[in-house]
Amino acid sequence: MTDETVVDAADDKITKDILVIAGVVVLGMIMSILDITVVNVALPTFQTALADTGETIAYSTVAWTVTGYTLALAMVIPITGWAADRFGTKKLFIGAVVLFTLGSALCATAWSIESLIAFRVLQGLGGGMLMPLGMTIMTKAAGPHRMGKLMAILGVPMLLGPILGPILGGWLIDAASWHWVFLINLPLGVITIGYALVALPGDNANGTETFDFVGFLLMSPGLAAFLYGVSKIPGTGTVGSAEVLVPGLLGLALIAGFVSWSFRPKHPLLDLRLFHDRQFTTSIIIMFLFAGAFFGALLLVPTYFQQVRGESTLKAGLLVAPQGLGAMLVMPIAGTLADKIPVGRIVPFGFLGIIIGFLGLCTSTSPDAPVWHICAWLFVTGLGMGGTMMPVFTAALRTLTDHEVARGSTLLNVIQQIASSVGVAVISVVLTNRLNDSDAIATNPGSSQALSDMGGAFQTSYIVALVIIVVTLIPVALLPRKQEEGLNAPQQPTMMH
Repeated sequence: MTDETVVDAADDKITKDILVIAGVVVLGMIMSILDITVVNVALPTFQTALADTGETIAYSTVAWTVTGYTLALAMVIPITGWAADRFGTKKLFIGAVVLFTLGSALCATAWSIESLIAFRVLQGLGGGMLMPLGMTIMTKAAGPHRMGKLMAILGVPMLLGPILGPILGGWLIDAASWHWVFLINLPLGVITIGYALVALPGDNANGTETFDFVGFLLMSPGLAAFLYGVSKIPGTGTVGSAEVLVPGLLGLALIAGFVSWSFRPKHPLLDLRLFHDRQFTTSIIIMFLFAGAFFGALLLVPTYFQQVRGESTLKAGLLVAPQGLGAMLVMPIAGTLADKIPVGRIVPFGFLGIIIGFLGLCTSTSPDAPVWHICAWLFVTGLGMGGTMMPVFTAALRTLTDHEVARGSTLLNVIQQIASSVGVAVISVVLTNRLNDSDAIATNPGSSQALSDMGGAFQTSYIVALVIIVVTLIPVALLPRKQEEGLNAPQQPTMMH
């Protein structure tokens, strides 16, 4: 905006102008998040469609179509703050949508699993900027005093992704081909670009913040090397092999170097100084553990329905929908309550729902388990997820001062994407190793024993995710339970330009 607008901190209503801007932001986020869940249901198809005749690609390999995408998101998010300062949020947002749409078109032309992974990385480079840019745009428009309601709005893509993604992906694969999982993004991209050109306010790029090249060169390859090492564990069967240790340790060394370096520059790639805020740190730890376990396990559900239950991709997508419906019921309520009630009194109930849901899933992985049982547990898990994500986001940003919010949202998004990448990699490792241990799956994959062993492999994977969720209750107990502990940020008027 060219004129300065003062947002009265006492006015906590979401105005029409804010909703218009939110429409653009939500549409962009839907593109990015929807593409994760759309691809989830297509993984079994990739195992055969992109393999040589008569062969099947390993699950841990096709999972890189998800891991590579989320890793690219994590790599590009840190530079978003600098790029927004350099080019302006409106131009950068539109540019990110263009890059995402171009990556989608290239994914549809993939001729091998390697080319698909490469194009997914390009797609992720565009998609990675949409979430932090959207949060920055919305925070400027709504102000920190409406953070809970704001997070409820931004939670819409997280609701629609789990609901529509598997259904849309399954329908496109059954009705047409896997290529349409990516081609569907082309009209969405064009609509989003047109909407953004009209609705987003213009902002001036000032380019005052220097880019942390050293930090970028340490962190981005460090993350890539570490996750590449983790992905090699299923193929080697051991953590001690050179294929795992060399890239894994190199990645950890680069990440450690980044942590040491990040306290030197005035404008670091990621501002780790924010960890001095106790509530922000606690929320970051919760988000890392929660996102790794939850999204790692979420990846397995459509695959379970297809490989163990023999369902079509469309039906697998429909059967996953109850999880998103559960989140839809609770997330708006939790976002509104987060403005009125200490998050320490909200989040534990969300985790209780997730734990109950995961316990149910662990007992319902056999080939003859009633489908409605699984759907019911997914619904309960969704209820828990809806009561967890937005309050944790709110808790992380609420105690930061105005100028720290943008840096905090960037760091929070990086942690979430890293956690998702690690979670997908680790859970895929657990599943693949358990599948490789079964002689029945190797010799007679269609037998009842093989299906039983497959169910057991998914059960073990869910148990690992459940254990991580239970461990997360430790930092959850540290969230503020009194209102005054969670409202330390100055509630002064926010200036929007």
